[in-house]
Amino acid sequence: MRFTIFGGRGFVGGALCEYLRRQGHYVCVPARDASGLAGRELGHVIYAIGLTADFRTRPFETVDAHVCQLGRSLRCAHFESWLYLSSTRVYAGLAGESVREDAALTVVPDSDGIYNLSKLTGEAICLSQPSPKVRVARLANVYGPGQGKETFLGMLLNDVAHGHDTLIREAPTSSKDYVALEDVCRLLEPIALRGSHRIYNVASGRSLCHADLAKALSTASSRTVAFGDNARHRSFPRIDIGRVVDEFGFRPRLLLDQLGDMIASLQTGRSQENNS
Repeated sequence: MRFTIFGGRGFVGGALCEYLRRQGHYVCVPARDASGLAGRELGHVIYAIGLTADFRTRPFETVDAHVCQLGRSLRCAHFESWLYLSSTRVYAGLAGESVREDAALTVVPDSDGIYNLSKLTGEAICLSQPSPKVRVARLANVYGPGQGKETFLGMLLNDVAHGHDTLIREAPTSSKDYVALEDVCRLLEPIALRGSHRIYNVASGRSLCHADLAKALSTASSRTVAFGDNARHRSFPRIDIGRVVDEFGFRPRLLLDQLGDMIASLQTGRSQENNS
């Protein structure tokens, strides 16, 4: 199969390219501006261009990545399927024990909400296409090799791996859903090729609170992980992954099971850098 990965040099996109090639697929990574694509057959497209941690200070770039470049690319492309990578962040503020893909969403038009608004606009562009092969995958907080230090988990891992105590500026009751990078790659391939729905949650299906994460980090690294005074509580409802479980037999890895090995790997890399 032929795959075209927009954003194929990023964290998720790069790992996805490597995974697909190992599965025997031909993978193309075009320029971000979609130049030279008119009239070309792109095969199965996965759109992985996006901004994450710095979206609040780069609103124009965020909208361009999630909406404008998407529109330019989708408009001129010939493809067998198209999969847009969105985020489970769009479920922020919803009440209830868990959320499915068909949940009614709420958004707030401010600097914190620009990420959700732009991702949802990208989703709307894709889902306005009549083809059922234009789909959306909403990714939870992805972790794995090559994770950026600017992300919440990446910052914590970098601090403890380098022997630093660290401070979390959100309340210990805050929580996130963390999904392994290898699980993301393993799911996106069949969603792109044969998904029977238009939207999929790609997550672990479990919310990990900051207090439990801090305890596990301290145990694995012997460093202190503390919380700031009067820190803001920020959490999301549990992400329902029944759709990918039923359709693809998905069984997610859990972050706490891998945390010790991840810290050890970072510490080994740091030691090798110091000795080189």
